[in-house]
Amino acid sequence: MLPLASLGQEKEKNIDPLESINRPLFAINNTLDKYLMRPVAVGYDWVMPTFAKRGVGNMFANMYDFNSAINGVLQGRFAGAAQGGGRFLINSTVGLVGLFDVATPMGISPYRTDFGHTLAIWGVEQGPYVMVPFFGPRTFRSGTGTIVDTYTSVPTYIDNVPLRNSLWALELVDGRARLLAADELLTGDPYIFVRDAYIQSRRAFVNDGVVEDNFSDFGSEEDWEEF
Repeated sequence: MLPLASLGQEKEKNIDPLESINRPLFAINNTLDKYLMRPVAVGYDWVMPTFAKRGVGNMFANMYDFNSAINGVLQGRFAGAAQGGGRFLINSTVGLVGLFDVATPMGISPYRTDFGHTLAIWGVEQGPYVMVPFFGPRTFRSGTGTIVDTYTSVPTYIDNVPLRNSLWALELVDGRARLLAADELLTGDPYIFVRDAYIQSRRAFVNDGVVEDNFSDFGSEEDWEEF
């Protein structure tokens, strides 16, 4: 019988059975980030006034509220679905397509969820950790959730292709800009750091904010979701 420490190590080893594939993909993503995404994000962060960045962040958060409403229904959490749907309706109208968050001051707090969370509630296992080219870290469960959430998100229903693609691009750049502060936290093996941070962030997310250990000082759930 293995001691508890060994059991814990075995569990950690099983998280990343595709490491031999993930590491080269991580290196490619790291190169793309170094020479493309990060410089663009730095420029965006420098050029955009604080109020404008807040407005862009609010707009995308409003789009997430739409997904939250759908997933709340699928999860059987109808109060959460009402929160997400109510926020989306109010912020899309009074808040000018979500640029202003007027729902929060009204007492309607966000219900943050996604289809990966829905799958977890349905009992789907986390699955192996995977590094997706360009889009970064995922697990089988969260990656599947990302695909479904993409097809049920607001931009998908925009008929204007240039506008839709511009929104996708803006979301990527804005999300990367939000992670600039996290760059300074990278220590040791960056692959291991990113992997462990992502896994712990997702575990906290699907456990409704309950953190299983102390690996929680590396940014909020939403920040790592954007990564």
